[in-house]
Amino acid sequence: MPPMPLPWPFAMPISFTYKKTMIATLTGRILFKTLDRAIVDVGGVGYEVFLSTDSLVRLPEKGGEVFLHIHTNVREDAITLFGFLEEQEKELFLVLRTVSGIGPKVALAILSGLRVSAICQAIVAGDLKRLMTLPGVGKRTAERICVELKEKVAHLSHGAVPLPHGEREVVAAEGSIVADALSALTNLGYPDSVARGALGKVKKQLGDEAFDTLRIEVLLREALKTLA
Repeated sequence: MPPMPLPWPFAMPISFTYKKTMIATLTGRILFKTLDRAIVDVGGVGYEVFLSTDSLVRLPEKGGEVFLHIHTNVREDAITLFGFLEEQEKELFLVLRTVSGIGPKVALAILSGLRVSAICQAIVAGDLKRLMTLPGVGKRTAERICVELKEKVAHLSHGAVPLPHGEREVVAAEGSIVADALSALTNLGYPDSVARGALGKVKKQLGDEAFDTLRIEVLLREALKTLA
């Protein structure tokens, strides 16, 4: 016996059409910051935004106003906001994500390792050694980045945004002495931005070459001196 036909409206084909609402920018006040994100109050609504360490350091303190470029990452189980102080940082983030094996969290970690112009200069120059100091980047990933992105990021390799207060760039690559010192300072209770600022001051005082040869105990002692 053939199945009975379904009554209307169940017999009609059903299709859904929807548009994604993408957040492109946010303007609001900082509620608080952690090691990898900030909560931005926009008209009474708190938005959780993940940022690179460099951007977090340069954010205003609690209550300060901020404008952020936003990438809205949509998945079946979550909607995540990634924020950037400059459009160039967002552009590099999106370009990095086109490389196989680099997701949004890895792309943000890469942006935390070096300034945008420095990353792009390394890519254009094929400097695998420098790229391999970045979190989540091994030799194969570094090679893919150079091959696939060299032409795409050449225009971003110039015009770096100056570091605040004339500080020197501090690369806290995973497993490095600087990363260990940063971890030690934050474990002592210093905010990430304060700890990075102290390490930057030591680098400025000693110069790149001397800074890179410091033992962990010496680096910590010198950093603590700047915080005294």
